[in-house]
Amino acid sequence: MNGLGGLNKSPNGVVIGMVQLQLPVVETPADLAAQTDRIVDMVGKARRNMPTMDLVVFPEYALHGLSMDTNPAIMCSLDGPEVAAFKQACIDNDIWGCFSIMEFNPGGNPYNSGIIIDNQGALKLYYRKLHPWVPVEPWEPGDLGIPVIEGPRGVKLALIICHDGMFPEMAREAAYRGAEVMLRTAGYTAPIRESWRFTNQANAFCNLMVTANVCMCGSDGSFDSMGEGMIVDFDGTVLAHGTSGRADEIITAEVRPDLVREARAHWGVENNIYQLGHRGFTAVKGGAQDCPYTYMTDLAAGQYRLPWEDTVQVTDGTPCGFDAPTRLYGEKTPEAAE
Repeated sequence: MNGLGGLNKSPNGVVIGMVQLQLPVVETPADLAAQTDRIVDMVGKARRNMPTMDLVVFPEYALHGLSMDTNPAIMCSLDGPEVAAFKQACIDNDIWGCFSIMEFNPGGNPYNSGIIIDNQGALKLYYRKLHPWVPVEPWEPGDLGIPVIEGPRGVKLALIICHDGMFPEMAREAAYRGAEVMLRTAGYTAPIRESWRFTNQANAFCNLMVTANVCMCGSDGSFDSMGEGMIVDFDGTVLAHGTSGRADEIITAEVRPDLVREARAHWGVENNIYQLGHRGFTAVKGGAQDCPYTYMTDLAAGQYRLPWEDTVQVTDGTPCGFDAPTRLYGEKTPEAAE
């Protein structure tokens, strides 16, 4: 089914390449421009590497590295030169691309954003990370939900970022909105390796959805990212896995959205995304369609609270050197409010 990683493309296949990009150090606008050029060059490598490739995916932090620097001088915008360069690279190489930017936010901390650009240079998907990796990351919580688009060759495509994938609700929401393939880009380092692997597989199997996942790779002199490009089929089978830790390697596989659609329509046993809302349909017509989960109803009502909430010790970024925030979610900074 995988056609030698996409070399032998089937009529219904979508070939995806996951770039285990070398972890950069970006401190200045000049560094940012140089790293933009490097990513553009890697888009070209992806096309030369695999003429059948439909979509090339770069990891979170591909442009900015892992410094967590919020300096406005190196933040990006959708109409900035970095995104313009990515658009041109997709046009020049006739390929779809998924890219990571740290996005300037005049109302607060920057957003950790992901974009997908088609082979005509059009912005097709724009997502802001819903679950920053607290307490380490200073990014503003995302506010755009989880968009799902029609991607190359008609595949229904979603994007989440790194820590998002540790919340099963994220993959479930992507699938619920129709995603057949969910991308997960990350900057994760080696201590997360096992959690990364089993969540990528669980996110796929629990939702009858392909997951395509990749981290930054190599060292920047302080951090060691692990690469671990990983493409998982809808039954949890690993189709391709970059275990070598080799920076700039592109992990490829052909995925089959048509088989995702077939499984979702025809599986009885373990069709979990359907059965969640149709409990016990063998016993009762249509299954029970209530919501027995108190965490869901409490969260929707703005009353989410754990039984052990008062014992939680880390509730802001001060352990990682950030000032405790005073601004509530949805409020703008005083400067932006003026």
